[in-house]
Amino acid sequence: MDAFLGVSSSLTGRPWAGPDEMSRRAAEAIAQAHALPLPLAAILARSKVLAEEVPGYLEPKLRDLMPDPRQLRDMEAAAARVNRAVAEGERIAVFADYDVDGGASAALLLTWLRALGREPTLYIPDRIDEGYGPNVPAMEQLARAHDLIVCVDCGTLSHEPVAAARGADVVILDHHLGGETLPEAVAVVNPNRQDESGDLGHLCAAGVTFLMLVEARRQRREAGLPAGPDLMMSLDLVALATVADVSPLVGVNRAFVRTGLQVMARRGRPGLAALCDAAGLTTAPTDYHLGYVLGPRINAGGRVGRADLGARLLSTEDAGEAQSLAERLDGLNRERREIEAAVRAAALAQAEARGLEAPLAWAAGEGWHPGVVGIVAARLKEAADRPAVVIGFDGDVGKGSARSVPGVDIGAAMQRLAHEGLIERGGGHRMAAGLTLSREQLEPAMARLEELLATQGAGSFGPRALKLDGMVLPPAATPELVARLSAAGPFGASAPAPRFALPDCRILDARPVGDGHLKLTIGDGTCRLGCIGFGLVESDLGLALLRHAGKRFHLAGRLDLNHWNGRTSAQLMLDDAAPA
Repeated sequence: MDAFLGVSSSLTGRPWAGPDEMSRRAAEAIAQAHALPLPLAAILARSKVLAEEVPGYLEPKLRDLMPDPRQLRDMEAAAARVNRAVAEGERIAVFADYDVDGGASAALLLTWLRALGREPTLYIPDRIDEGYGPNVPAMEQLARAHDLIVCVDCGTLSHEPVAAARGADVVILDHHLGGETLPEAVAVVNPNRQDESGDLGHLCAAGVTFLMLVEARRQRREAGLPAGPDLMMSLDLVALATVADVSPLVGVNRAFVRTGLQVMARRGRPGLAALCDAAGLTTAPTDYHLGYVLGPRINAGGRVGRADLGARLLSTEDAGEAQSLAERLDGLNRERREIEAAVRAAALAQAEARGLEAPLAWAAGEGWHPGVVGIVAARLKEAADRPAVVIGFDGDVGKGSARSVPGVDIGAAMQRLAHEGLIERGGGHRMAAGLTLSREQLEPAMARLEELLATQGAGSFGPRALKLDGMVLPPAATPELVARLSAAGPFGASAPAPRFALPDCRILDARPVGDGHLKLTIGDGTCRLGCIGFGLVESDLGLALLRHAGKRFHLAGRLDLNHWNGRTSAQLMLDDAAPA
């Protein structure tokens, strides 16, 4: 395919790729059939939406996309056991992971159980002292004081810890890749068990927990009992977890996020309302805010603070407590950014010295905070455009995180390393994984991981093309168009935000703003459009645009809204540029 707008190597070194001929024709047909702007029709065509499916896609209804919870194995047993614990006044503990998905899943259960008159115990392991998932001492301790332990966003591979919970029943609600055998629990509900079809494999743990509560309500109604609280009001938590955990925005996940954002806009959950205020959000949250504004703040508790802060924030009904927790998490997020910046610089320098041409980019260092290695792995992945692993050592024990690129399953590869005995523990899902290993295991494990990823094609793709959905002329980039484009959302994993090229632009003003950001104004005559390039000032792209000397450029990026001084305007979130 010819390079889009003739850009075979942009200012960031990437070729530009536009829609193929079939997609262009499909977009034109959709635009004509439904009187839609062509840029919106292009997004629908890219998503393989047929012309007759357009109305339902633009207005996804949960009732149309909601799966039967009983489609998942062990679901009826899980819901029945939770209902029995409620009915008989049993002591219930919720064991959750320390990230957004775990915190949201825990908050779903806490809120529901409290509404039915039960006060469960929340247990979230410390990332540094205990690591991910159930551990033997914690499960033994919980089993001594509880009748039922519900593990959310963890537990599928925790055979020994589950077995250690003697005297208590264990229910697991998870989505991480399962092994050949399952722990001996009352129920293991997980769409990514090996004996599942995988049809619901895109669900995060909060989605699985939500389905369990739907089934629990159904069982209560069938037994003639009060069904419990309205679960629709809890979809704000499911939406947050779905986006923050980078779950594919397909199928019911689209409806979860769309509906959840509507719920969130009502500010009915004190914790999320307080967090929006602490983050300075003055408009209703969008899918972008879930992943890049709210999610990181909730994660900050598990990364550099107390692990249970996020779940407590999301489940509290007290506005004062919510404000205090939100402010604390906002402060921890600032601290996390400082720690992350130092580790990122060291990791990138190490990986570059090792060479970024191999199928795997990796780095390991003494004292690197376990709470930021996942974020740094994501940054290293972006820089190298290939799977990345970052490991922090404390003495002889290293704990790390891995992030992958589309088409390369890092979770399966990490599980293979654990099975071969090359690391102490490891697992995850296609795009992210975690591992624990000794210093002696480091080099052999990374060499073997590189082999496994190479067989999947990692590192063999060359510079990835910047995929664009078409062209938009600057005068057409209006707030009205941005609003129309949002109807094809939410955007995230498996549904990338639409990106367009603005051709042959004249730069009227270019200047640095804020902390290394680039601000442009483009246009001709009375038509002007603002552009913002975050962190681009010192990059080759930013320097070329700052020194434009009257030259014209093709610009590429994402159209968004800018709210300033009571006015709303369209702006381009700049990704790339090329000389026109």
